Amino acid sequence: MKNTQESSGKSGAKTYSVASNPVYYEKGALHVLFAGASQTLPGHALGPKLYDYYLLHYVEKGAGTFRTELHTYELSAGDCFLIHPGQLVSYQSDARRPWQYRWMAYTGSQAGKHTEEAGFRPEKSVFHAGPSCGIADWLSVMQNAFAERKESSHFTSLGTLYMILAEAQNHLSQGQTLIPGESSIRRTVKQMIQYMSTQYAYPVSIEQMSASLGYNRAYLSRIFKQETGLSPVTYLLKLRIDKSRQLLRERPDLSIEQVSASVGLPDALYFSKQFKRFHGEAPSLYRENILSRPQTPKTSMTQPNQR
Repeated sequence: MKNTQESSGKSGAKTYSVASNPVYYEKGALHVLFAGASQTLPGHALGPKLYDYYLLHYVEKGAGTFRTELHTYELSAGDCFLIHPGQLVSYQSDARRPWQYRWMAYTGSQAGKHTEEAGFRPEKSVFHAGPSCGIADWLSVMQNAFAERKESSHFTSLGTLYMILAEAQNHLSQGQTLIPGESSIRRTVKQMIQYMSTQYAYPVSIEQMSASLGYNRAYLSRIFKQETGLSPVTYLLKLRIDKSRQLLRERPDLSIEQVSASVGLPDALYFSKQFKRFHGEAPSLYRENILSRPQTPKTSMTQPNQR
């Protein structure tokens, strides 16, 4: 789709502009196809029709009606509606206050996952963001970036798409809280594992993790051991030691001190002591034994070995 714009120059007349992503879509994870804006004429209607991509609209001014196979919505300024791929829809501008809106289309193998995570469903595709939210500005930034025809506009569009989905999640999840129980506990434990898996290279502590997640340390320690059988302290240490084993195998150019620092343990003597406690030999001897064996394919270790 090429950049187009039409306007009569008269107040209240129809205006329309759209800009497509200059980067060709090659079946990636997430890709914004185009973005546009329009001041519609009174009673301007589209559909019933369907699309093969996600199409999101934000109403800046005026009013209109959005219909799906399940619901009919009367929308006005500050409202946002999303059309899912394959969803039969129609939408029409109000006869007296024709709406002015911005839109963008996106697709990709992860588009459905991200859309659902934001809270959208075919039966829940509308929310009121309010006129002061940033969605209109982000859509404008996206369209302007495409109009400049720079390859960097692809990243600009992804950044603004994530901001829009984050705004949607804030509104679509309002009034919803996690139900206490196994599911919420597991979610918290997964957050702890993710935190440790991404921060192990830094000298972070369990206290810092607890503060970052907004929980009491004693509570986190209890639920973590309940779910994994290990305390967070032991899990983090095992994670660091397992990561060090990978470095000892794959990076013979690194000194023991450098390996130790690379896994968040700046004290090399403490690191060596803990390594021997877990694996029965010093890290230097472990490396010698590994390097003397026939080479085997490298493996990526993302979580501590709990065997």
